Amino acid sequence: MRSLLFVPGDSTRKFDKARLTNADLLILDLEDSVAEEQKIAARSEVAMKLQADRAGKLVYVRVNDFGTGLTAGDLAAVMPGRPDGIMLPKSTGGDDIRRLSHMLDALEAVEGIAAGETGIIPVATESAGAVLGLQSYISAGPRLRGLLWGGEDLAADLGATENREDEGYTAPFLLARNLCLMAATAAGVPAIDAVYTNIRDLSGLAAETRQARRDGFAAKALIHPAHIDIVNAIFAPTEKELAWARQVLAALEEHTGTGVVSIDGMMIDKPHERAARRIIAAAGG
Repeated sequence: MRSLLFVPGDSTRKFDKARLTNADLLILDLEDSVAEEQKIAARSEVAMKLQADRAGKLVYVRVNDFGTGLTAGDLAAVMPGRPDGIMLPKSTGGDDIRRLSHMLDALEAVEGIAAGETGIIPVATESAGAVLGLQSYISAGPRLRGLLWGGEDLAADLGATENREDEGYTAPFLLARNLCLMAATAAGVPAIDAVYTNIRDLSGLAAETRQARRDGFAAKALIHPAHIDIVNAIFAPTEKELAWARQVLAALEEHTGTGVVSIDGMMIDKPHERAARRIIAAAGG
């Protein structure tokens, strides 16, 4: 999973186009991209899209947050279509994941879906309280499939006049980003970088994606199809990285029981093994 593309839940045209892209995961959106007066009607449109050919892609649905009173209705409408997962906006921590998980337990039973099959990815940094509660995701349960950070709603919550300068995010938003990365790693799930909102600035997108990969993020959320191939290419392991990973695993296998080997004068041990396995997994190996 490298690229997660948001698709307005009430746009058949954009969904049909999204299915033909190289995005790894589509997020049918019932929240921000759907006008308030269209949210109820959009449920049935998303339900129909879930029944369509998904072209081999994972498909999640971003429901409306618990504070709206719409979450239960959203779930009841879309779960018959067996989405691969649910994205929960404005999540405040592990308790929200457990609450959503209990709701999914019941709906999976009704729809004949295997218990626990539906994953959950929360948008985990949309308020100051959510940022301070990030470590609670470590014990959020087995449905957790990743943590997505975002800076737009957080800016509104903080009362910030802006969240970026020329060189990137300002300090409060870098803090939220970094804490989300740490929490995801501690929880054993992928950390997902925020959307890049300047659709036409492809060089800026590439630079931000390279920084995210460098720091340990596994994927990036997107709002435009033009961003997909750039993000996929940056998150794909290079041949040099793959060669190193294979060399590490082969050396450790050859010296089973020692735990430490030397490659080109560098000591290789368990942390390097974990890094090597992540590289191989990212390449589909």
